[in-house]
Amino acid sequence: MTTLSSSPLDLGGLPDLVGYHLRMAQVIVFRDFDRELSDLDITPAIFGVLEILHKNKGLTQTRLALAIGLDRSSLVPLLDKLQKRKVVEREVSTKDRRSNHLHLTAEGEQLLVEAERRVRLHEKRIQVRLTKSETRQLIQLLMKLAKSNA
Repeated sequence: MTTLSSSPLDLGGLPDLVGYHLRMAQVIVFRDFDRELSDLDITPAIFGVLEILHKNKGLTQTRLALAIGLDRSSLVPLLDKLQKRKVVEREVSTKDRRSNHLHLTAEGEQLLVEAERRVRLHEKRIQVRLTKSETRQLIQLLMKLAKSNA
């Protein structure tokens, strides 16, 4: 008797779809990221926020949302969480009271240092089967794909 788990699975046209392979790779990458950083309560989106705010002090919420590919309504709860953790500060703009400028706190900077260390370990694990040239090529292709669909 053949069970479903031992018989080959027909994936139909999925193996020919770029989106299918991107999703399968994303699952693996996010799973490993979570294993490495879950005790810090850092997701890929949170890491992106911390990294961008570290390099762009006083950035507005709108520009941050664009930079990480989230709409403002998705970004607000994430920033609320980071503000509650005392990792991010919001400063109301003196020019436009509807606008907030964002800054990492000292705690946020410390958290980012540890997160960056762990992300480097995570990146080594996910790139282990790729040469440096393949890694650069993959990044270039993903950037090209992202720009074409922006």
